[in-house]
Amino acid sequence: MTLEEKIGQMVQIERNVATPDVMKKYFIGSVLSGGGSVPASKATAETWVNMVNDLQKGSLSTRLGIPMIYGIDAVHGHNNVYNATIFPHNVGLGVTRQLYKLLLPFFFFFFPPRDPKLIKKIGEATALEVRATGIPYAFAPCIAVCRDPRWGRCYESYSEDPRIVQLMTEIIPGLQGDLPANSKKGVPFVAGKTKVAACAKHFVGDGGTTKGINENNTVISLNGLLNIHMPAYLNSISKGVATVMVSYSSWNGMKMHANRDLVTGFLKNKLKFRGFVISDWQGIDRITSPPGANYSYSVQAGVSAGIDMIMVPNNFIEFIDDLTYLVKKNIIPISRIDDAVKRILRVKFVMGLFENPLADHSLANQLGSKEHRELAREAVRKSLVLLKNGKSANKPLLPLPKKATKILVAGSHADNLGNQCGGWTISWQGLSGNDLTVGTTILKAVKNTVDPTTQVVYSENPDADFVKSNDFSYAIVVVGEPPYAETFGDSLNLTIAEPGPSTIKSVCGAVKCVVIVVSGRPVVIQPYLSTVDALVAAWLPGTEGQGVADVLFGDNGFTGKLARTWFKTVDQLPMNVGDSHYDPLFPFGSTSRNVYQLLIEQVISAAGKFKLESQGDWVSTQESGLGFRMEIEVGFLDGGLGSGFKTWVGSGFRAKGQCHVLELGFGTSGRVGSGFGTESVSGFKTEGRVGSNFGTGMGSRSSFEMVVGAGFCGWDRVLRSGFETWSELSFRTGDQCIFMSVALTSSKYNQSND
Repeated sequence: MTLEEKIGQMVQIERNVATPDVMKKYFIGSVLSGGGSVPASKATAETWVNMVNDLQKGSLSTRLGIPMIYGIDAVHGHNNVYNATIFPHNVGLGVTRQLYKLLLPFFFFFFPPRDPKLIKKIGEATALEVRATGIPYAFAPCIAVCRDPRWGRCYESYSEDPRIVQLMTEIIPGLQGDLPANSKKGVPFVAGKTKVAACAKHFVGDGGTTKGINENNTVISLNGLLNIHMPAYLNSISKGVATVMVSYSSWNGMKMHANRDLVTGFLKNKLKFRGFVISDWQGIDRITSPPGANYSYSVQAGVSAGIDMIMVPNNFIEFIDDLTYLVKKNIIPISRIDDAVKRILRVKFVMGLFENPLADHSLANQLGSKEHRELAREAVRKSLVLLKNGKSANKPLLPLPKKATKILVAGSHADNLGNQCGGWTISWQGLSGNDLTVGTTILKAVKNTVDPTTQVVYSENPDADFVKSNDFSYAIVVVGEPPYAETFGDSLNLTIAEPGPSTIKSVCGAVKCVVIVVSGRPVVIQPYLSTVDALVAAWLPGTEGQGVADVLFGDNGFTGKLARTWFKTVDQLPMNVGDSHYDPLFPFGSTSRNVYQLLIEQVISAAGKFKLESQGDWVSTQESGLGFRMEIEVGFLDGGLGSGFKTWVGSGFRAKGQCHVLELGFGTSGRVGSGFGTESVSGFKTEGRVGSNFGTGMGSRSSFEMVVGAGFCGWDRVLRSGFETWSELSFRTGDQCIFMSVALTSSKYNQSND
């Protein structure tokens, strides 16, 4: 390859400056669509495919015929494209995590169903819709760990907890396909024509900037950077992620786009990442302040740091000229250029672009398909968090009855698809209104769900007199934030947009109401909390608002748990779980919900039996002894998959041949598992249980646990307390009592991280 051909491969330009002739003349390696950059308004999948193929033909007409890569931001579905399925933003998907606990009989092995995780299914659907438009590369996922909700990109983050973000990297095999067994560490992988190359972003520390200011400085020790912001990159690389995008932000004053130690020294050399590193939009320009003040220096600093593909996106000729000069003058060694081009070509080969450079229309029906919309609806249901239900615990408001006489629906976000989807939807900043794409608003969902005899009245901002005079049975108030993206979303006050607060006061002061908050992060809600009967965090649910009504009216239950701390006042920020000043309105992991879990226990008898006879026909056998239990836990608070043994002591009795146990047990268990990428975690658990089991009947139990563990992210301490009720079947085999129970559990988790 000539130097000109090599440098061309390193260039990514915007669609609006790309033509087949430009692709051929400058050997351009990649093209992108920025937010809102489309071939036509409401363009069809076929129109997108034709546009991408026209540009590809320009690349194929070069001397070497190297295909270009077309990339696009598909951060919550194929969000730039009309009629695509818009999934909830990451802030909502982070709360969909679920805890699976299996308590198994000793010497009895049990495997849970291998159903793909929701996030992986979303990745699979997104890949199909992106490929439907002829595009093989998605700038997703964002694996930022947002530590301050004042940041305008916080909705792009799954959680403030790095462990949840790690778990959400399961979207990568959804986008790219499952990594083959025995794959070499760090080597990128894309499974075929229905998959896309993924991009883990933004490397690294973008979610930890001071005061949440976008593109600002993250002040943190190396240990803090590695423990909080780095772990998800280990997971991404272990799953074969094809590319990594560098962050605009700085780490302790050093711009990440110029940070050779982290980009080359850590990411490429230590973590063995073999895909290519890409800049953000005009990322190298922003190495200097103001941006572009010394462009030649920025090119030198960015390429020398280890950035392989540069998202120029418009002034590509200046970039090519400057980089050519720097190489010819030996300021940048040709070996650095060769490394970049090898990485880019490696990704193009694994994507199959050399074999199949041109897209066809065969996947066009995948765009906005019924199956994908049903998946998004499921994601909406599971992303909802019930924060309050009733003004007293024994008088819950939700679920609402479908046959209520008259329901008021109010609020700026009740009938506004754009507000419901948020930023990065059709345009970069997002749009308000109902004309941007195809979907179901929350108002429409309510009307679809209630009984035909129920009257649904919509008023965006009704006054108190209107509410009082209409004798409503219930009110649903949907308020929140307007759409925004990146710096435009930075906020120091985090308030609900007007007229939301006045709507809450007017409506909830006159009728039983549930307030649904549509926002990209926690917002100030404490002043209105005593006024509302029920409170639901819906985040930014996307196009499938029917999922909200599914849960609101009881067709499905609330299952989401907060993946972010909900603060009382902005004065507390930044405040994350484990902080010494932690005093939230709603803590990390909280929810007003019940969880079903399957418990299978085995009681193993020991010595010390004796009999008591009473009233002739009543025979009781009392037993005391030691038991042990194997436990496998897949959970997010504990850090992953673990197994171990637990010992306990208790007592039991048998009446008329039935097994019963009255137990007061204390025990200790050791646990070994994989919770932090490829690292292992070990710990000890102490548990106290008080309760009773009644043969084939009902029971109750209170419990507490303390878990102490060590792993890649440091030491963890978790305190849990809770109360359980369950239905139980027990039977006896030999000298053993077997208890099988399905438990309805309500738990509170308190966590501290050192």
